[in-house]
Amino acid sequence: MKRATVAIVGRPNVGKSTLFNRMVGRREAIVSERPGVTRDRHFSAASWRGKEFWLVDTGGWIPGKGDAIAEAIRRHVERAIAESDLVLFVVDCQEGLQPVDEEIAQILRPHRERVILVANKADELPETTSHHAFHALGLGEPIPVSAASGKGSGDLLDLITSRLPETRAPQDSAAIQVAVVGRPNVGKSSIVNRLLGEERSIVTPEPGTTRDPVDSLLRYQGRTLNFIDTAGLRRRSKVIDEIEFYSALRTERAIERADVCVLVVDATLGFQSQDVRIARRALEQGCGLIVAVNKWDLVGDKDAGTAARGEKSVKERVPELQAIPFVYVSALTGLRVRKILDLVLSVAEERGRRVTTAEVNRLLRDLVERNQPPQKAGREVKLLYASQIGVAPPTFAVVANRPDDIPESYRRYLLRGFREAWGFEGVPIRIRFKKKRSKSAKQD
Repeated sequence: MKRATVAIVGRPNVGKSTLFNRMVGRREAIVSERPGVTRDRHFSAASWRGKEFWLVDTGGWIPGKGDAIAEAIRRHVERAIAESDLVLFVVDCQEGLQPVDEEIAQILRPHRERVILVANKADELPETTSHHAFHALGLGEPIPVSAASGKGSGDLLDLITSRLPETRAPQDSAAIQVAVVGRPNVGKSSIVNRLLGEERSIVTPEPGTTRDPVDSLLRYQGRTLNFIDTAGLRRRSKVIDEIEFYSALRTERAIERADVCVLVVDATLGFQSQDVRIARRALEQGCGLIVAVNKWDLVGDKDAGTAARGEKSVKERVPELQAIPFVYVSALTGLRVRKILDLVLSVAEERGRRVTTAEVNRLLRDLVERNQPPQKAGREVKLLYASQIGVAPPTFAVVANRPDDIPESYRRYLLRGFREAWGFEGVPIRIRFKKKRSKSAKQD
């Protein structure tokens, strides 16, 4: 699913970060009485009444020219306005209409169909009328809220979700969506270009050249593969430029949209902590995953066992990667690059594979006989039956008499058993424990 994006803009100290925290439901943005605390933007997933979207916090708009930080913040805000599906323009009811509000409003008026005017710090709701002064901005009805207390936030979220665009389906729903992801300058664009046989993405030694995801279709073995080449994904603390920030957001969107992610790793640097984070993000989203270790031609002092030893070391450090295929390639020479296509087809097929209910229950019985679920407080835990309830990724429901008492270690035991029996190479497997419904509940 591709989520819409909502940006929060306004002058400093009007409560943008407080509103951000209120809407995402957790304290992510730093909130301070000192103006200008939020300089870099950051984003988080938010949802309301089943509708999900990205929420982007921005630095406070500061008037005047000549100050490098102020000008950078203004560029960031302008970028947020251009990139977002909806813009929340936050003003301060307690301070009233300010000249800076008018300056921001002038920039927003050409986009008024995408703007919601939010009058924050309306702490005396519903009696207050202070928000009416902001009608003068010409951006429609001001929506009064108190981000600090939560007053009016539900009404604001209702309005936001009613105005968000509908989720757009991929252009070719039959195509396998393949996101090529990884840290900057590991060779993602070079790999895509090698696979396509032409220069579709700009390639340069300078990190961060790719700014927007580029979709490229390729027919292979009778299937259509849509390669999404993305900008490198750095740790959030390293995302200091507004272009990199939105590149990171687009990379997150690409992972959401993908069926299979190809994580490109630099063989000369090894598997980094950021590579682990990206891999986990892809698996959390239910994507298939392939690790392409690029620049293998530049690794010196290697022998026939170098790749196997390195892969074993990574998988011992990151158990989630145990069933993930690694391929050692060189985009420069073409070494094993075509193997990526075969792996994409294989992983995509595994992601959509179904196992019969009879087979699932046979294996469940064998696993339980081999290792019974541990008792809790002297009470027996029984696994009654199971079935596969979904694909992409494969999802299994296991019905138990006391599902809440099944420990994580036993869930991992079942996962290993399922994996050994059915493979699902390159694909996350999900198990959900459910309680058996009583007869009276069924009748109701």
